[in-house]
Amino acid sequence: MRDNFNYTGEHQSCISFPLGGIGSGCIGLAGNGHLKDWEIFNRPDKGRYNGFSHFAVKVEDEQGVLDARVLHGDLQPPYTGPLGRPKFYEGFGFGPLRETLAGMPHFVSNSFRGTFPIAQLNFEDEKFPGKVTMEAFNPLIPHEADDSSIPAAFFEFKLKNTNQQRLHYSLVGVLGNPYQGTIRNRFFQRNGVSAILLESLYPEADDIAAGNLCLATDAESVSYQEYLFRSEWYDTLDMYWNDMLTFGPFENRQYEAADSTRRDNALLCAGLSLNPGESGRVRFIISWYHPVNRNTWTNPETEKERYNLKRSWKNYYAVLWSDSHDSASYGLRNWDRLYGDTEKFRSALFSSTLPEAVIDAVSANIAVLKSPTVWRLEDGTLYGWEGVGEKAGSCEGSCTHVWSYAQALPFLFPKLSRSMRLAEYRYNWSDDGSMSFRLMLPIGSPRRQFRPAADGQFATIMKVYREWRICGNDAWLSSLWPRVKASLEFAWSPENSGRWDPQKRGILTGQQHHTLDMELYGPNSWLSGMYLGALKAGIEMARAMGEEDSVAEYRDIYTKGVQFLNKELFNGEYFIQQIDLNDQSILLPFVKDESFHWVHGKSSLFDVYWSDEIGELKYQLGEGVLIDQLLGQWHADIYGLGEIFDSEKARSALDSIFRNNFRITMRDHYNPCRIYCLNDESGMIICSWPEGKKRPKIPVPYSQETMHGFEYAAADLMLRRGLTEQGLKIIEAVRNRYDGRRRNPWNEMECGSNYARSMASYALMLTFSGFEFDGRFGRISFRPPQKRDFFFFWSCGSAWGSISLNDEKVVLDIMGGEFHLRSLGLPEYLNPGSLKLNGENISFQLQNSSITLQAVLLLSSGDSLVIQP
Repeated sequence: MRDNFNYTGEHQSCISFPLGGIGSGCIGLAGNGHLKDWEIFNRPDKGRYNGFSHFAVKVEDEQGVLDARVLHGDLQPPYTGPLGRPKFYEGFGFGPLRETLAGMPHFVSNSFRGTFPIAQLNFEDEKFPGKVTMEAFNPLIPHEADDSSIPAAFFEFKLKNTNQQRLHYSLVGVLGNPYQGTIRNRFFQRNGVSAILLESLYPEADDIAAGNLCLATDAESVSYQEYLFRSEWYDTLDMYWNDMLTFGPFENRQYEAADSTRRDNALLCAGLSLNPGESGRVRFIISWYHPVNRNTWTNPETEKERYNLKRSWKNYYAVLWSDSHDSASYGLRNWDRLYGDTEKFRSALFSSTLPEAVIDAVSANIAVLKSPTVWRLEDGTLYGWEGVGEKAGSCEGSCTHVWSYAQALPFLFPKLSRSMRLAEYRYNWSDDGSMSFRLMLPIGSPRRQFRPAADGQFATIMKVYREWRICGNDAWLSSLWPRVKASLEFAWSPENSGRWDPQKRGILTGQQHHTLDMELYGPNSWLSGMYLGALKAGIEMARAMGEEDSVAEYRDIYTKGVQFLNKELFNGEYFIQQIDLNDQSILLPFVKDESFHWVHGKSSLFDVYWSDEIGELKYQLGEGVLIDQLLGQWHADIYGLGEIFDSEKARSALDSIFRNNFRITMRDHYNPCRIYCLNDESGMIICSWPEGKKRPKIPVPYSQETMHGFEYAAADLMLRRGLTEQGLKIIEAVRNRYDGRRRNPWNEMECGSNYARSMASYALMLTFSGFEFDGRFGRISFRPPQKRDFFFFWSCGSAWGSISLNDEKVVLDIMGGEFHLRSLGLPEYLNPGSLKLNGENISFQLQNSSITLQAVLLLSSGDSLVIQP
């Protein structure tokens, strides 16, 4: 079952909880405790195991071994074995892989409590003389990007002696050596850390798998085996278990360095003796170091001819740490601080006054940042795929229109978010103002020669505005502004072959590429709403840069566009695309664009977008109810840009989206596309055509699918507009699909696993807390939409913490970083009479339910601000 973030039985079957740093790869912790999905070699690797890597425990009294077992619960079905395994004697028809250790003695059951970024497993077995709990995590501390990027998995085992005699417990870690060439395992102790380093002696210098692994502990009493028994058949595990059942510490076993076909494993044991009723703990870290990354998804020779660039680059974590032992030692030395701050974050997030499904949606998708979807380049720049396939990334390049939905990064790690903007405007920008929507690697490669995406380009402009508001740094904006300005004015530039808005009407009328992978033609609220949001952000940025002529020009274009949008594109219920589907002449202005060969080998615009057989344009919306028709308003709400859509019409459109696109069951829903929601599951589809509205014979791609980032954005906007019941139903529907039995709760899928767009869910935290921000003026606000007692996590600028609000007082706690506060917005029903910082009175003025301080107040970690009537 799944209950309050606890997963048991069959609801553990799909779990793979990512343990790794931002941009460093990860290891998956399965629901029963085994280690799977070793995605630490600069690429995704779903289903990969690493030798017999696992943890185990044995218990001894003064006479001998009482018990020994692997720290796993039952493996969940199916038990037929996986498909696609090339090796004989494993795979389908041969049962579960031996690497799962399902055939070894283990615990009868376990519970899995997953509150990202910390997982806790309780192992149960009446025959076992004691209680064992595993807690696993990788540091996730808001604003501390480097500490949150450690290439390691942290494990703490807590044991309690429930017997009536003193017992000795041995916690055993086994780690496989995965490398090519001549491999070597070696044990050493340094500065209180005992470790086994696994490596290859002769890796190729530019091999992305070159590096080393480390298993380390800070336990005082250790024994070890640099090598498990080398032999054939099943002898390695036979001898390992014989050693587990042997009384006393492990005796070291050494061999000469050997060819990688041996696939050696190493063992490190930490021991502790406990009196009856006494408890103890043991800490282990598995760390990795694979410093060289490179472009493995394009043809090397073609790339060399085109780019004449070095194909490889260095992972950022290799700048911070010299090898896997270095990062493991850092983690063990700083464990208390790293875990303490991570636990403070986890506790504040999960204590927030939010429906369970909302906390689930927010927290689970932060896990994308710890997945192989994300890399950090040598200078620390964050780079992301859209998602990942089984063995390779899925859709490269920090795709602007996909990543524009992702709201977790700019609030939790704003410096990393700014690094993405810098990379986009340095490498994706062209002199004509157009921007590629995919960043090519290695960094410095020529920009992708494909027409710009309208939604991605305008979203990037709004994201610059967002980052500027969060950091409050005018110099940062000034450094980017000339290119940001050009990218906005590209909309009406004569060099824009897509002819987006050549007459400066404030409405896109030309050829508009977008995240549904094709082109829209003619006015539509979706992409024009994004354009208007970018214009509104442009007005604010131009004003800050002292360019009043630009302010006036952008305002004039914006005003005309908003009028057209709300009058001409609203059909009385919702917003539409204005187009005559039978008019093929719409394509004529764009026939010179021959970059359509990628669509099923077709090379001309008419071949792709016109069908003589049906006499109609293809891949359009027409009178469809699009889930994203108000997407520009969603961005504007989050970034404080105000209303774009008429409020009553926007609410009507949102109601229409829910009524027409939400499916209580998928039993009767037709979906020829990718299947992310099926049978009796509920979800909201991309586009529908109500009865009486013309449906294109071949509509916009993916229109029958459910995709989570779209669902979250629409649900969040519904919540912001008072459609609370509808918004919550959508969120609950998504998270019910990720219940551990049907799908992995920490892997929402779209175009592959760990999909970045799902980080749209973080916006829900902002909505429920009524959080607003503006670092330029040192202003934050918390105005929940309802009157009740609240507690919320928050993060912005360079600080994070919690806030509690009730009728008696408001308490703002700073848990990390620092923040320059000048103004604090509160709900209107509160009437502040006093304000104290750490017990000291602070003078303030009250206006429009906002506290304004007479002087800027520097709030630092540990500070507490208390407001009382």
